[in-house]
Amino acid sequence: MANEEKEIAAAISSELGIQLGDVFSKEEIIDKLALKLAGVAEKGAETFFQLMYRLDIPERKLNQAMYDKDAIHEIAELVYNRQLQKARSREFYKRNKPKDDEELGW
Repeated sequence: MANEEKEIAAAISSELGIQLGDVFSKEEIIDKLALKLAGVAEKGAETFFQLMYRLDIPERKLNQAMYDKDAIHEIAELVYNRQLQKARSREFYKRNKPKDDEELGW
């Protein structure tokens, strides 16, 4: 598993309580995520949309995915891709942290 996938798996595991381990591919992570999201959706729309808000899934993309015949899988892919985006952003800012300005480094 690539380093990014490990970071995404760890983030998804901690945020959603899904046990993913170290051997899952992107597709396997999305499949497990879809199962978890389906369970959350069964609890009610309010709970589901609160989770989507907390995971920072754009409303426009979420609305588009909901019209797909396999909506829960599409939404799981949105969550995966958002976690990937966050991981890349953290890595970018970690590598490009200003070294000479101590005031900016909290």
